[in-house]
Amino acid sequence: MKKNRERFCNREREFVYEFKVGSQCLELRVPLKFPVQENASHLHGHLMLLHNLPCFIEKDLKEALSQFIEEESLKDYDRDAEAALEAVKSGEVDLHQLASTWAKAYAETTLEHARPEEPSWDEEFADVYHDLIHSPASETLLNLEHNYFVSISELIGERDVELKKLRERQGIEMEKVMQELGKSLTDQDVNSLAAQHFESQQDLENKWSNELKQSTAIQKQEYQEWVMKLHQDLKNPKNSSLSEEIKVQPSQLRESAEANGRIYEEQRKLEESFTIHLGAQLKTMHNLRLLRADMLDFCKHKRSHRSGVKLHRLQTALSLYSTSLCGLVLLVDNRINSYSGIKRDFATVCQECTDFHFPRIEEQLEVVQQVVLYARTQRRSKLKESHDSGNRNGGSDDKTKNADRNYLNILPGEFYITRHSNLSEIHVAFHLCVDDNVKSGNITARDPAIMGLRNILKVCCTHDITTISIPLLLVHDMSEGASYKIPDQPSSKLRLIKNKGSLRNSGQEEPRAT
Repeated sequence: MKKNRERFCNREREFVYEFKVGSQCLELRVPLKFPVQENASHLHGHLMLLHNLPCFIEKDLKEALSQFIEEESLKDYDRDAEAALEAVKSGEVDLHQLASTWAKAYAETTLEHARPEEPSWDEEFADVYHDLIHSPASETLLNLEHNYFVSISELIGERDVELKKLRERQGIEMEKVMQELGKSLTDQDVNSLAAQHFESQQDLENKWSNELKQSTAIQKQEYQEWVMKLHQDLKNPKNSSLSEEIKVQPSQLRESAEANGRIYEEQRKLEESFTIHLGAQLKTMHNLRLLRADMLDFCKHKRSHRSGVKLHRLQTALSLYSTSLCGLVLLVDNRINSYSGIKRDFATVCQECTDFHFPRIEEQLEVVQQVVLYARTQRRSKLKESHDSGNRNGGSDDKTKNADRNYLNILPGEFYITRHSNLSEIHVAFHLCVDDNVKSGNITARDPAIMGLRNILKVCCTHDITTISIPLLLVHDMSEGASYKIPDQPSSKLRLIKNKGSLRNSGQEEPRAT
């Protein structure tokens, strides 16, 4: 069948079109290779321009060309079908294999006959967790998550202590070497010792990083298996004693010694709330909450077991698989990593508690890097194609060079998203790339940072993110040299809480408490 199909395909046929111009009878002959890949309208326009044909034959030529292509294509299909039937009759093709192939293709392309997709492990676990967190077993889940959090916190505390001791010991060694510099030691000896110190720090950090990674992986597997087993046990009517035990279980969060330097003291927060209505005819109500706080305060877990802390964590867990997600905007540089600045602080907070639902922050950033690399490569190839085709302008060369130089970085106004289930009050983090222009005070409505915020709000509206926290002045830290004059204090944050539904006027519904 394939040989017959190849024989009928790639066959050249001649299209003949006769027309009169005055008293002259002219003939147009065009060789066409079937199957015709080009659109008939495009081919018709190409022929009109190439042969400088008169305009009064344009419509008739188009109809004749379309009819010729359709008739010849149908003939090829008929020949192909006849050859396939002959192959079946002659026994060249197995009839049963052909029937099973047709049945499989029909079942896969027809919805009513297609097999239902089996849910993945992640989807099944999400459904089970959603059921349990909305049941009396929710407190049991939170207690277990808190125990895991304390365990990881203690491990991180031991790592910090060991790294601190190593740096202090290396500092003493370096001071002794510097005192002997120029006497019995040279610059090469100092450089050699610094290299040894750096290698020792890297080895120790890699050791603790692998241990933390292994511990979080074990916790995640144990937690997911325990959740699935608990759900099955609760569905079993014979385990009524287990259900009663969960219902009456008191709150017993594990208490442990708090590591030095890892206590998050909750400061008194200054805040003010407003209710606004946006829209001309169909008004939508929003709650604005102006808050003086650090952006990462809404990500950090508290080791205290006070009721207020538990309520925040319970609310975040209840809305994890819902249409009321919470987001956070972080202002970052153009490098997709977690090595410096607020990116490092945010990654540190994410590592303090195991994420039982989504990949680790490092894995998510690796995926983002791959996507950005692919997008930059595609964009760069398109720029080169447009440059080679003659569409040159004053900035095309600069854009091509910029794309070649920074294809691993993102541009100001672009952002990437990470998902989290292990943060205190946040489900989604928007990492918005900004430059130093946001600190100049000359921001316009077309500034990349403002355009990026607009796109973030669009994503929030289309993906059920009803609460988003935004740095009010698009900075995380106030500085004296900036154009704004604000005392040295944590940066303010604007929290936008969008209510579901819409209002005809402001008097039809009272604002929701925040």
